[in-house]
Amino acid sequence: MSRGPRSDHGQSVVEFALVVTIFLMVLMAVFDLGRGIYQYNGASQAAREIARVTSVHPCSGTPCTLGSSPQTAQVIATQKGLIPNLGTPTFSCVDIDGSPSTHTTANCTVGDQVKVVILAPYSPITPLMGLSGTWNFQSTSTVAIQ
Repeated sequence: MSRGPRSDHGQSVVEFALVVTIFLMVLMAVFDLGRGIYQYNGASQAAREIARVTSVHPCSGTPCTLGSSPQTAQVIATQKGLIPNLGTPTFSCVDIDGSPSTHTTANCTVGDQVKVVILAPYSPITPLMGLSGTWNFQSTSTVAIQ
């Protein structure tokens, strides 16, 4: 008894379905990791930019509150437009060694440093990476007041 030629088309479709599922999950994870790296780098860059502008334009008006200048507000708005979920920065005066300054945030002077801390939470969208929950990227930058 002789059998006719066998067709392997069904087996190929099943193998393709299994392989393409794994491939697409890995591809999505790579894109998701790229988004996370963008968020992390963006938070770092935002902290540096905000600290730089605040060191040149510490405050405006009376009473003088650190980070209240229109230039700082403009940079914060720009950075929030570039980086998703970017939080509101916190400002503080510190000495050169990083210890809290004897001056209040309203009285930072030349020689003090402005410290900016900013938070950017990131939630992965890939199912397996999403199991780890939200990642909180925090960045700190310190610049001498000009």
